[in-house]
Amino acid sequence: MAKIVIIDDEPAMVEVIVTLCREKGHQAFPFNSASKAVEQLDSIAPQVLIADIKMETMTGFDVLRHVREHHRQTAVILITAYGTVETAVEAMKMGAYDYVTKPFKIKNRYRFENIIGTSGRMHSVYNLISKVADTDSTVLIIGESGTGKELVARGLHFNSNRQHHPFVAINCSALPENLLESELFGHKKGSFTGAVADKRGLFEEANLGTIFLDEVNSMAPALQTKLLRVLQEREVRRVGDNKSSPVNVRVVGATNEPLQPKLKDGTFREDLYYRLAVIPVELPALRERLEDVPLLVNHFLQKQASATGGEPKKIDAEAVDILCHYNYPGNVRELENAIERACALCENELILSSDLPPHIVSHAKGDKQEQVLASMPVGHSLDDFVQQQERNYIEATLQHCDGSREKAANMLGISMATLYRKIEPKKK
Repeated sequence: MAKIVIIDDEPAMVEVIVTLCREKGHQAFPFNSASKAVEQLDSIAPQVLIADIKMETMTGFDVLRHVREHHRQTAVILITAYGTVETAVEAMKMGAYDYVTKPFKIKNRYRFENIIGTSGRMHSVYNLISKVADTDSTVLIIGESGTGKELVARGLHFNSNRQHHPFVAINCSALPENLLESELFGHKKGSFTGAVADKRGLFEEANLGTIFLDEVNSMAPALQTKLLRVLQEREVRRVGDNKSSPVNVRVVGATNEPLQPKLKDGTFREDLYYRLAVIPVELPALRERLEDVPLLVNHFLQKQASATGGEPKKIDAEAVDILCHYNYPGNVRELENAIERACALCENELILSSDLPPHIVSHAKGDKQEQVLASMPVGHSLDDFVQQQERNYIEATLQHCDGSREKAANMLGISMATLYRKIEPKKK
């Protein structure tokens, strides 16, 4: 496992490189400022440093020069969107380990195959998002919390022609109305108490890229009006400003509840809804596609192994069966947390049912008990119920013994005569 410092003044690029490094089991230290990164090099002592060449105040060449003088053990990789033969030669002469020209391939982390599932519902989702990824159409993702809405939004961005520009995400329910307005649209100095300087909003930060508005259903009516204007006019006006600035941004919204009730009671603007839902994408809850659970389990085991740098753990059949009989109110996120917990608690390389969260195990056992009770017609005596369960168990044992009554009797610990007597009523 290596320590890797990443320096780039493009937050989206830093995020992608950091994610890729961590998935390979490395420690990643992200910086948007070269000078701040240089100050931390002594304490971090990285094996690798990745830096953009063109940055304000301190260039990648400046960083390379500093590293060669003070941290010669650190390999430096320079990246740039303005690559020429001359700069490549200069970088190598100065001692760079490698030189990479943007755009380089960054789609693997966000390819649609990472949205795991082979169920019919998920195939429909794949087909739809694959068709619309490389367009500028506004998308509204509808799905319960934990179904993977942001993963779909990132997939749309990183499979579009905007992939080398910023991807900016915000949860609209995480901030009060006044702060959310400033965060989205920016503000002018002095426009309100605490506005000590001009501030660019996230729409401006996301220019040429994609902005993801999670839980847009929670947005207050006044902000809905401002968002509608951005979608209609393709321009934003900062709080306290009398001028608008043009923006070129793809908008992807998400809601964790259907918006139709809000349209009916007037708490969500109908005109905004139709602007957002040009392409509606409905993500199924995990309980609606339980056949995908084994695939997801394998994916999360691989992910845990990548994060820790070890081999993927195995999971026994009983544990998988339990996971396939739970309803997952927290959806895919809850399943991932369960696998992470199991990997941390299991004492060897095989995850057992005892390593799973107790509430998932007890729920599965409760389901099986309910299935047994549901299989019995109501109105029979307790003796009838017990006899029926006994016959069912004997029948299952006979099937296990390939129909051999002698083997079944031995396994059950009863005589052949007792076995015949117990199965005879079923044949009458």
